[in-house]
Amino acid sequence: MTAESNEKAIEALFECKCCGHCCHGVATVSVTDAEQEGMARYLEMGLEAFKKKYLVNGKGATSMKIVDGHCIFFGEDGLCRVHPVKPFHCKRWPLHPSILEDENAWIAIKADCPGFLGDMTWEQAKELVRGRPDGS
Repeated sequence: MTAESNEKAIEALFECKCCGHCCHGVATVSVTDAEQEGMARYLEMGLEAFKKKYLVNGKGATSMKIVDGHCIFFGEDGLCRVHPVKPFHCKRWPLHPSILEDENAWIAIKADCPGFLGDMTWEQAKELVRGRPDGS
């Protein structure tokens, strides 16, 4: 499956509802140096000020902070405040490699995310993940 046909298949089976469910939790995603720089530019901030305000260093990775059970970029309107430059891990959610080996992870993700259209199966989801960049 080509990247273009994969994205078309995703569009046929998934449409983000901007519900913010994926922005909730006790952890967020790690961000690369390039993603940090892109978000800082987007917010018109210096990189060091951006890091201090929005990021936390964890076990070998830098991640976005959590505030009141949400990603720090979760806006009051329920939308991502850095959506145009959000990290790759956010862009690929909910079709994430974690579902490849664990059908229970798929079931939990599908139950939480209202963006899935129709009756997408675990097998279909795995094919879509494999066709994405960094899909294993």
